[in-house]
Amino acid sequence: MPIGFFSLILHAHLPFVRHPEHTEFLEEDWLYEAITEVYLPLLSVLAELHRTGVRPRLTLNLSPTLCEMLADPLLQERYTRHLTNLLALSEKEVPRHRFETPKFVPAARMYRRTLRRTLKLWESVYRRDLLGSFRELQDAGAIEIMTCGATHGFLPLISTTEARRAQIQIAVNNYRKHFRRRPRGIWLPECAYTPGIETLLADAGLEYFVADTHAILYGEPRPRYGAYAPVRCPNGVAVFARDMETSQQVWSSIIGYPGDPHYREFHRDLGWDAPHEYLLPHLHADGKRRHLGLKYHRVTGREVPLDRKEPYDPAIARERALAHAAHFVGERIKQAERLRPALGGRAPLVVSPYDAELFGHWWHEGVQFLDFVFRHLHARRAEIATVTPGDYLDAREPLQTQRLSLSSWGAEGYYKVWLNEGNAWMYPHQRAAEARLTALANRFPAPPNALTHRALNQAARELLLAQASDWAFQIYQGTTVEYATRRFRSHVRRFNALAEQLEHSAIDEEQLTEMERRDNLFPEIDYRLYRTQQLAAGEHG
Repeated sequence: MPIGFFSLILHAHLPFVRHPEHTEFLEEDWLYEAITEVYLPLLSVLAELHRTGVRPRLTLNLSPTLCEMLADPLLQERYTRHLTNLLALSEKEVPRHRFETPKFVPAARMYRRTLRRTLKLWESVYRRDLLGSFRELQDAGAIEIMTCGATHGFLPLISTTEARRAQIQIAVNNYRKHFRRRPRGIWLPECAYTPGIETLLADAGLEYFVADTHAILYGEPRPRYGAYAPVRCPNGVAVFARDMETSQQVWSSIIGYPGDPHYREFHRDLGWDAPHEYLLPHLHADGKRRHLGLKYHRVTGREVPLDRKEPYDPAIARERALAHAAHFVGERIKQAERLRPALGGRAPLVVSPYDAELFGHWWHEGVQFLDFVFRHLHARRAEIATVTPGDYLDAREPLQTQRLSLSSWGAEGYYKVWLNEGNAWMYPHQRAAEARLTALANRFPAPPNALTHRALNQAARELLLAQASDWAFQIYQGTTVEYATRRFRSHVRRFNALAEQLEHSAIDEEQLTEMERRDNLFPEIDYRLYRTQQLAAGEHG
């Protein structure tokens, strides 16, 4: 029996960004960057670990919106174009630096080598089907895949039971489509919990969810094992809470690993450093500078300004990732040794949930770090065992029953990131749409014709897209405020147009077809999920 258990959970999510009305669209690059820097490298590492006999037992949440984008032929084709363009730039970079700035040659060679391999993985190895490849890893027992809210809607701020239920049930149905089984667990969007959500999860057949630390620590009664064992809600759904120590080791801007001076600096990019004429063939048609993903400088120091950053050396950075992985695993063993006596001899479970995009995108060496972590854990598996939440539940350890506290993993632990003076204006529009869709679903228990059916389903899609927590988050962060505001307003406007047409039995088919072309996610959707449950039950009772 190991002295402790470790469960790494990665939350892979991006909002649904797909703009077929434009040949190129800047925000679509979010997906392309994540495929290149996170999803493909992570998939490759996990596959190699499994091939060599290392069972990582990583838990991966692939959000439904991300799944729909990864499976979309238009976005797959555009990603291929993006990757080919980036590789062409990297091929030019090696000779340029060899003659002009030799100190950047190691990084330039790394990019050329990595991008050549990335294109081979994308086209030849995985054949553009990342979801199918992740599914195979799950089927082989290497990883466990969770689901999330359909569009990452912030559940506590969704005003009706019907709309909350739809976010969960649509996610479950989408998971079944992509992974050919039911999900066991769910990543609550933003780890946001409010009482009653567990009822909807149980109704959808979900066994567990992930919450922030204080959901359990401030729950009633006091948790017997703190956050180092899951608990059960009164209805039996299990809850796994985030460990703060491992969170700080990776996330903290002061003590976290990504701040090491030898790691790659994220904020300085070739797209802003190189001559404009040189970059022009690799920019969008508008010729505007943008981040391209080729970065040649290292962190150097927290207080060092960008223009004084030193050259990045991939070999040294890899050595640091190896050292940090060994340190991380060693600290987990020390943590387990320290905690076990305090838990009355029970082996602690350390749950470490992170945004997947941290590893490889924000922290360039992050996927290398994970590779090394799992190899170290495999070598020391007699001391600490890697498990998924599903593995832990299958062991049938007795769990304490608890009523959880309100919580999220946002700033200060509650809801202020998603409801504040900057984004509060959104919620009256969202709430009105939620109530209006339920009224329409109740009015049409069965659609009178195919056109009405299409319009009702599209209205559901537009509401789901308006509910995405990403828009309120981006407004709060002050990052892409204009885009987030425009997206929210456009989905509410489309929803209201469809609702008006449905209420007056005057559907504009041309307009509907254009909406379906743009917002084409969840082809399996059924608007009747928004019906009042008592009405639906009464018809079948």
